[in-house]
Order: sequence, then structure tokens, then C-alpha cells
Amino acid sequence: MQKRKLGNSGLEVSALGFGCMGINHSYGKGIEKKDAIILLRNAVERGITFFDTAEAYGPYTNEEIVGEALQPHRKEVVIATKFGCKNAIPTAGLDSRPETIRTVVEASLKRLKTDYIDLLYQHRVDPNVPIEDVAGTIKDLIQEGKVKHFGLSEASAKTIRKAHSIQPVTALQSEYSLFWREPENEIIPTLEELGIGFVPFSPLGKGFLTGTISANTKLEDIDRRNIIPRFSEENMKANQVLVDALSELAKQKNVTTGQLALAWLLAQKPWITPIPGTTKLHRLDENIGSKNIVLTADELAKINTTVNGITLVGDRYPEILEKQIDK
Repeated sequence: MQKRKLGNSGLEVSALGFGCMGINHSYGKGIEKKDAIILLRNAVERGITFFDTAEAYGPYTNEEIVGEALQPHRKEVVIATKFGCKNAIPTAGLDSRPETIRTVVEASLKRLKTDYIDLLYQHRVDPNVPIEDVAGTIKDLIQEGKVKHFGLSEASAKTIRKAHSIQPVTALQSEYSLFWREPENEIIPTLEELGIGFVPFSPLGKGFLTGTISANTKLEDIDRRNIIPRFSEENMKANQVLVDALSELAKQKNVTTGQLALAWLLAQKPWITPIPGTTKLHRLDENIGSKNIVLTADELAKINTTVNGITLVGDRYPEILEKQIDK
């Protein structure tokens, strides 16, 4: 597995990371703990060294699974987790008060079975707590050795600059894919200027870009995509044109649609590390295969031209979560 450095920080991770959320949270009931542990250890064996979790995934249980799975490999891997959701429940609101951050970190360390967190993200920007106070708290935790690197998630360029001036930001985690390209407008240029790495979540459009789900797919009742506007039956039918176009391009390259989407992301910048998630070993292998796909300048141009000609519909979050996005 090729390695990449997240910006100027020196933090080296596998070119593809592993988004752990879906193993037991958000996308249905997930898989059994023992199966999740086997899957994560298989990822390590295949060269993945970058694993992303959060206290809010579960809540709490995802960190416990990741901690147990990766404990035998702790020195070989980079573990990222997050703070910032009130009581670890995103829909309950935000809480990034310094005392809360410290409490969350201590609890996360225990669940992850470690004495340091490689990369600690603020899950969402808290409008009630100055970002300077948040960055200052992380700076103290770094000096204490409990945290190695500071990250932000779904933060605006303005917030990134403020935080970075207090404690250098190693990485920004935000949604970015052929299904959501808004970060290209202002975020990516800001990250490049400041030397900050980019970790795209939902690089496969929450599964939509794999071509394996459609408007006719029946999701489990507890699957959070049921409340995401982009996944309404009407919007999925309208957006299917994107998947159909990408599938045609993938066939020409003799790769899967998901692999094409990941290869496109990897080709954007050398400091971008996507974190696709899965619950299936064969999908893990499929995702990893994307790192060997080389897209020529002409192929990238063709993908961009195709996608730019398609208007996608539907918000990416329900209103209660959309309001939490820093703008």
C-alpha cells in the first residue's frame, strides 16, 4: 500500500484509509463485533494504516470495536477519532467546551485501549465556543502527549485559518466525491495554501457511486440514508444519470464504478486520503484495488466534463444536521 503525508504535518498514512462508522452505525444494523474485528485486522494485513472512528458512532461502541481490533497493531496504525457532539449524539446538538473536550478524550483513550490519539477531530464546529479556545485546548493535549495531531471536520475556510493560527491543523475531514464537489471552490485551495491534508468522507457518495443501490433499493428502517434528501426515491431517480455515466466510463477502463470514483479522488492531490468504509471483505479488496488505477489526463478530463454536465438534486443532510455545517 502506498503511503501519503497529510499536508506539511509529516503524518504518514496509507493512501486509502478505512472509515469505521458503517461497521455498526448509520447504514443499518451493521455486523457482529467479532466480524468487525476480523474485517479491521484484514484491512491492516492488506496495508491500511489509517482508521477513522468517533465517540458519536454508536454512540461509543464503534471506538470500542476499533480499539480491540487494532490493539495488536497499535504501533503500526494511525487512529483518528472525534469530539464535539453533545452527549455523543449528533442530533442533540454541539458541545466543544474545553472541559468537555478533555472529558471526551479521556473516555476515548480508554475505549480505544491506547494512551494517545493520533488525530483528533472536532466533529462539527461549535458556534458557541470560539475556535481559538478549541484549538488551544488541543494544543495543551498535544503538549501533554494525549493527542498527536489536530483535525477539523466540515469547517469553513475562515474557521480553518483561525484554528491553524493557534494550533497547526493536520487534516480537514469533509465530504468530497464525484457526488459532492463543493470543497473544490474554497476549501481545497485553502488547504493547499496552509499545507493541511484532506480526508474525504463518503468518497463513494454513501454507496451511491458504487452503482449497487438505486431508487428501487429498500434500505433498513434504521439506515440513516432514509432521512437524507439526496436518497429520496425521486432524487435518486434523478441522480441515477451520474452513476450511469460513470459506470460507462468504468467499463471502458475495465474497473468498477466505485474504483473509478476512488481513483479520481486519489488523482486530485497527493495529500488527499479518502476513507471508504465497508462491512464486506470483497468490497475492502475492491476499494484497495483503486490505488493501482492510473487515470490519464485525458481520462480525468473526460470524467470532469461528464460530471460537470450533470445537475445533481437533493440536500446531503436533513435540516437539523445541515444547520450544524460551518459556513
